[in-house]
Amino acid sequence: MIPTNTASVCFISLVLHPITLSTFTVIGRDLEYFSQAGFDMDRIQIKRNAPVALLYEDAIRNEGAIISSSGALINFSGKKTGRSPKDKRIVYEETSKDDIWWGSVNIKMDEHTFEINRERAIDYLNTRENVYVFDGYAGWDPKYRIKVRVICARAYHALFMHNMLIRPTEEQLADFGEPDFIIYNAGQFPANRFTKGMSSTTSVEINFKRMEMVILGTEYAGEMKKGVFSVMHYLQPIKFGQLSLHSSANVGIEKNDVTFFFGLSGTGKTTLSADPNRLLIGDDEHVWSDTGVFNIEGGCYAKCINLSAEKEPDIFNAIKYGSILENVVYNPANRTPDYDDISITENTRCAYPIEYIPNAKIPCIVDRQPSNIIMLTCDAFGVLPPVSRLTPEQASYHFLAGYTSKTPGTEDGVLEPIPTFSTCYSAPFIVLHPGRYAEMLAERMAKHKVDCWLINTGWTGGKFGSGKRCALKYTRRIVDAVHSGELAQAEFENFATFNLSIPTALEGVPRELLNPSLAWADKEAFQKELRKLAGMFGKAFALYENDVEPKVRLAGPQL
Repeated sequence: MIPTNTASVCFISLVLHPITLSTFTVIGRDLEYFSQAGFDMDRIQIKRNAPVALLYEDAIRNEGAIISSSGALINFSGKKTGRSPKDKRIVYEETSKDDIWWGSVNIKMDEHTFEINRERAIDYLNTRENVYVFDGYAGWDPKYRIKVRVICARAYHALFMHNMLIRPTEEQLADFGEPDFIIYNAGQFPANRFTKGMSSTTSVEINFKRMEMVILGTEYAGEMKKGVFSVMHYLQPIKFGQLSLHSSANVGIEKNDVTFFFGLSGTGKTTLSADPNRLLIGDDEHVWSDTGVFNIEGGCYAKCINLSAEKEPDIFNAIKYGSILENVVYNPANRTPDYDDISITENTRCAYPIEYIPNAKIPCIVDRQPSNIIMLTCDAFGVLPPVSRLTPEQASYHFLAGYTSKTPGTEDGVLEPIPTFSTCYSAPFIVLHPGRYAEMLAERMAKHKVDCWLINTGWTGGKFGSGKRCALKYTRRIVDAVHSGELAQAEFENFATFNLSIPTALEGVPRELLNPSLAWADKEAFQKELRKLAGMFGKAFALYENDVEPKVRLAGPQL
């Protein structure tokens, strides 16, 4: 039933969409939903899918945001400037408990605690004058997409999800109906750490039975983005039978060839997939479906550290009106962002609609199977080659191992690169057992004869602290050679211990860079670090070795 306060309803409806009578009717049904969910409709003002200009005004008026010299909104996430993976919880309930990969990534939460936190979030939202709602889609393919509703108290969060979800047309919004997944973001309000199962005042939790997410104690916007990804990581294999991937993807303008880029934050997914000779399908989250490839998101969430127009012109130029800069320091005199200043955090970010990238593929879907997979790693030991051609067995091995280094700022407390093994290049967001994703990947690679390359964007000539990071121009040259087919035709030699095939020469890339053993002045130190990393691979892969075929197990480094 529509709330009886007719004046209030009319006022709210006019604020939301002063367009047509049909829009008012849809809003009325939505208001009924909010009343039933526990929202005090006589007190709060709902702003649903508010215009960007309105969100700017509210963020400046109420949250201390400013407009940068390029027109982007600059705002701040408070104490938390990165994800809080130790505070992530999944509700243990009968509909999903047998599919979830329980452990340190997916920590159990009981249903009663979830209800307490959900009520706490709604109670907090009821104390706000403005409550923002954004209704959008996750997934560009209509066959596999879900409807997502975000409810939050900050205009900054509403603008962020306006950019990151797929924005509905006016007609789609009018016919939106019941959402498939709801996020209650009360991040300004802490969780009660004395509630059963709470480890801190921060809680990020998902309930697959209710298809809801509750956020308390963190205002970092990336928690919402990754919450949606976790839900898609669950629904795509379980409900739709499709493979969700933590990856960027692009498609060639001339050959229409699709490439996946796997890798965690800081490995170069966003940077390398922005290519003037290729159309960007998306920078972070995709689904490899039976009919092709589609992006999950409607925008990009790029790191801003050391950003420049010379190094990354597409990203730099996307930071304009409608984009939001998160935790970026600026010059108060002229409002120019200082992308080199990391005094707030190294994890400075920008969220912008994908159409802000000039060569974006809109809609972000390609009805064609991929030709190449590039697995990106950031090797802090400085021993992995900048590019290796992987056999199918090696591809499965490295996908399951997911070696990289956590880079500063992507998580709280990470101040320097830390070697880590993030299975499926996606461990913080993975929901099912890694073997299920790996099996689906191997099946699709074999069926469609997809080439796979391991590219290291990390250190060379020494480990972190003594060597230097591989120059972006060399990595770009390698990626170009993958796409042109030049690299596949190169001569290869064996890189011992890891048994990788590496090119002996590639025009534009120094010979000593292609083979890391040549780049190290101290050969004994190189061998020591090489064996050390190989041993780490062995220990990390022990978690999966009983679930894979012997040929996959033997595809890793051998000491």
